[in-house]
Amino acid sequence: MHSSFLKSKIFAGIALVLLTYFFTFPMVMFHGTLSDIHNDTFNAETTYADEVWNFYSKSHYMSTTTPEEAHNNLEEMVNSGSEIGSASTPIWSVSLEAPNYPKEAFPLGIPVYFHFDGFSGEVHEMNTINHYIGMDPMWVGGQFERAIGIYALLLLSLIFVYFIAYNKKVFSLLMLIPVSLPILFLADYAYWLYWFGHNLHDWGAFNIKPFMPTVFGDGKVAQLITHSYPTTGFFVLVAIALFSLLAIMAKKKALAETTAEAPAH
Repeated sequence: MHSSFLKSKIFAGIALVLLTYFFTFPMVMFHGTLSDIHNDTFNAETTYADEVWNFYSKSHYMSTTTPEEAHNNLEEMVNSGSEIGSASTPIWSVSLEAPNYPKEAFPLGIPVYFHFDGFSGEVHEMNTINHYIGMDPMWVGGQFERAIGIYALLLLSLIFVYFIAYNKKVFSLLMLIPVSLPILFLADYAYWLYWFGHNLHDWGAFNIKPFMPTVFGDGKVAQLITHSYPTTGFFVLVAIALFSLLAIMAKKKALAETTAEAPAH
């Protein structure tokens, strides 16, 4: 096997492992669990969702309203009525600071984390704040993206497998999808921020003009200071994109060199 073919498979394999570990696996294992909890039909004895959530949530933010004994324990969080977020790795974080949320009690402000399949953090509190300025609750946006997210990632995993197994050009072209993942996420995120900021309702306590919320960096809306920055999942997406690009380039080099070395007939 040409050394560049081997490098291509290794790079693609690393990207696939990252995608699976941080996103696909927890999304598959936790799929439908929040609905079961909401409908009071969740049973930890019939699923591994609680073990998966307990493992991945160790690196997640825990709401200030969550009892300490319930941290990283899904059953206890359900029993205590705590706010439960997605199990997958968060990609972007937004935090709000307001005069009525003292720094001593809320050192990170009111943080919310965006995942491929949902949210985590102080979601209820954030929706309450947004309500004051006439903004819809967060779940209104990105419903289609969240619904297809798990299937899109499974399809993406299949593309990686076929790219590793076969040397057809079509699979190299399809690998441009994981290469563009960070850009696709940011574009969708920015679109929904624009939509929320330009579709305000008159039932808000504060009447403000339509605005574009801050996509990256710090901003201010009425009396609120906002912070919007990438978190762990986004850097994983960048790594997936880079390894995917390296895999494409290595395979392209291998195909070019093996074609040039092939004997003429």
